[in-house]
Amino acid sequence: MQQNAALIVVDVQRGFCPGGHLAVANADQIIPNIHRVSAAFETIILTQDWHPADHISFADNHSGKHVYDTIELEYGTQVLWPSHCVQGTEDAEFHPDLNLPQAQMIIRKGFHRDIDSYSAFMEADHKTTTGLAGYLRERGIQSVYIVGIATDFCVAWTAIDARKLGFDTYVIADATKGIDLHGSLQHAWQDMLAQGVKRIYAKDLIG
Repeated sequence: MQQNAALIVVDVQRGFCPGGHLAVANADQIIPNIHRVSAAFETIILTQDWHPADHISFADNHSGKHVYDTIELEYGTQVLWPSHCVQGTEDAEFHPDLNLPQAQMIIRKGFHRDIDSYSAFMEADHKTTTGLAGYLRERGIQSVYIVGIATDFCVAWTAIDARKLGFDTYVIADATKGIDLHGSLQHAWQDMLAQGVKRIYAKDLIG
């Protein structure tokens, strides 16, 4: 068991897997590795994208805009996405193959209409917190290991915020999948490594 460590499983939902509304190619193929590494942790947190239908990040909610266009909001540039992971829909459910009944907490994010939320710790305005950092500190957690979808958005933002908040941070590369929009995957890894995030693989934890 990893002592004083938590596994954060980011957005392993139907919406981001094949057949979902914002599907990442082959994303469901990481689930066996997530299960393998989960055996090394007592503390496991799940995140769940949980958008209202009128969310500001949905291209459908902006006349004349298309998916992957960008707009400028108070907190900066916002990518416009297909409508996905809408509250209460099948698309927002965890992938049916994900089996982590020992997880203690689900962090829902993206539920504020006017703010997108990639990170498990902080919404995109860099001001609104989810409370996860406090929860982990209360439990004596010093290191976080991050898996899930998508490497270049929610995983990367979670990892970078974890480092900024003082946690030793690891991303398990073969338990994540990226969208890779205009080179975003390489850029995300550069940003994570520059912030002190460590890239490891499932075998580094479980042999």
